[in-house]
Amino acid sequence: MRRSALALTLAALPTLAGQPLAYQDGPIHLAGYLGRPQSAAGLVPGVLVLHQWMGLTGHERMIVDRLAALGYVALAADIYGEGVRPKDAKEAAALAGLYKGDRALYRRRIRCGLDALKAQPGVDPARLAVIGFCFGGTGALEAARAGMPVRGVVSFHGGLDFVPDPAAPPITAKVLVCHGDDDPFESPQEVAAFHDEMRRAKADYTFIAYGGAVHAFTQKEAGNDKSKGAAYQEAAATRSWQHMKDFFGEIFQK
Repeated sequence: MRRSALALTLAALPTLAGQPLAYQDGPIHLAGYLGRPQSAAGLVPGVLVLHQWMGLTGHERMIVDRLAALGYVALAADIYGEGVRPKDAKEAAALAGLYKGDRALYRRRIRCGLDALKAQPGVDPARLAVIGFCFGGTGALEAARAGMPVRGVVSFHGGLDFVPDPAAPPITAKVLVCHGDDDPFESPQEVAAFHDEMRRAKADYTFIAYGGAVHAFTQKEAGNDKSKGAAYQEAAATRSWQHMKDFFGEIFQK
C-alpha cells in the first residue's frame, strides 16, 4: 500500500525537546507544555492534549513528545491552572469534579488551549484535533459536543457521561473513542447512553473496546493491578495509539 504524502512528510521531520508554554484564561495563568517538529514544509496539523485528573504530568509531556516525533505541533493543555496540582486521588477527584460539574468552564479552558495552539508558528488552523486521557477524554468529547473548530477528537479511557442538551447541534468533528472493555468506572448503561447520544447527534464516530483492559490502560504509572479498576495494559496502549495514528491520517488529509 502506498503511503500518503502527509505520512511521508511527517515521518521525515526531526523534533526538538518540548518546552513550557505560558498562556491565560483571562486573569488565570495556565502552564502548558509544547512540542513541535524541528522543520516542516508549510503548515502542519496541531494536536491539543488534555490531561487526566492528576493534572499535567510526565504522561502528557511524553504524549506531546511522541506527537511531535510524528510531525505534529502538540500542546498539553493546563486545565487546572498554574501551580494547581492535586497531591492525591482525593484532591484529584475534587478538581476533576469541579470541571465535570461545570461543563461551560471546562469548555472554556479547552478553547483557551486551542487558541494557544493555533497561535503557534507552523500550525495549520484548519487541521486541529483534541485528544485526552481519563478526565481529559471527557474533555475531548466536550470539544466535539461544543462544536469547536477541530477535525477530530480522540478519547482514551475517558468518561463518557454528558449533560443532555435538546438544543445541541450535530457533531461535526469525527470522534474516536478508545475504551477499556472491562472499565468498571463506565457502566454498560453509560456506554449505551453514549452510543445513543452519538446517533442522535448524527456523529461520525468510532468506538473501540479493548478486551481485558480497564481504566487508565495507556498509563504505566497506573500499575498492573487490574483489581483496582485502573491499570496499564501494553496491548491496549499500543493498539489504541495505532488507531489514533490511523485516525489522524484520515482527518488531516488536505
